[in-house]
Amino acid sequence: METVKEVYGHILLVEDDAELAQLTASFLHNNGYHVTIEEDGIKAPDSIRSQTPDLVILDIMLPGQDGLEVCRQVRQFYQGPIILLTARTQGYEEILGLEVGADDFLAKPVEPQRLLARVRAHLRRAHQFNQVVAPVVTYNGLRIDKLSRRVLKGTQDCQLTDPEYDLYLLLSSEAGRIFSRDDITLHLRGIEYDGFSRAVDIMISSLRQKLGDSVRIRSVRGRGYLLSIED
Repeated sequence: METVKEVYGHILLVEDDAELAQLTASFLHNNGYHVTIEEDGIKAPDSIRSQTPDLVILDIMLPGQDGLEVCRQVRQFYQGPIILLTARTQGYEEILGLEVGADDFLAKPVEPQRLLARVRAHLRRAHQFNQVVAPVVTYNGLRIDKLSRRVLKGTQDCQLTDPEYDLYLLLSSEAGRIFSRDDITLHLRGIEYDGFSRAVDIMISSLRQKLGDSVRIRSVRGRGYLLSIED
């Protein structure tokens, strides 16, 4: 009798290297995931919209349009985790990826077990955030709508990316507590801080700009960041 294999989620892999795509898809399939492949950057947004995968793995170098543009477009309707992959090593791509709404960034070639660990961490976090508990929270005049994953100033959407929203939710969950870069990286990406990435600092800077004077995110030298509880 054939054993029915448990499926942990649907992953859409956007990768134009057919051999690499098949190898990656087979590896993820063998670890319990349903994987579909899209090779074209132009078609990728429609594939994401129609398939509504639980997670997207998105190569930056694609025919038609690059992964950064795909990510920017789909963030208008897709709320699931997006992991960007690139064969290039320029640091600015990580910054651009975060700005257009990516949740994570990995340099190719990616060790399969490392990719699997990131996939599991992001899907686990997405599942936790999808649990309906206290759907609206107000802090310092800002409303955190957990159902729509938005932060509102009055009726105005602060337009946070998914990583920025998750970071603000973490800081506001224990206002006054200092969160180290390792705390934040582990919470957002499921990995330890490597001591070099500026992703957390970039998101903090963006949050300060988008949230304005409504909140004060303080830097504590050598320790991390906190959401001030002072008036």
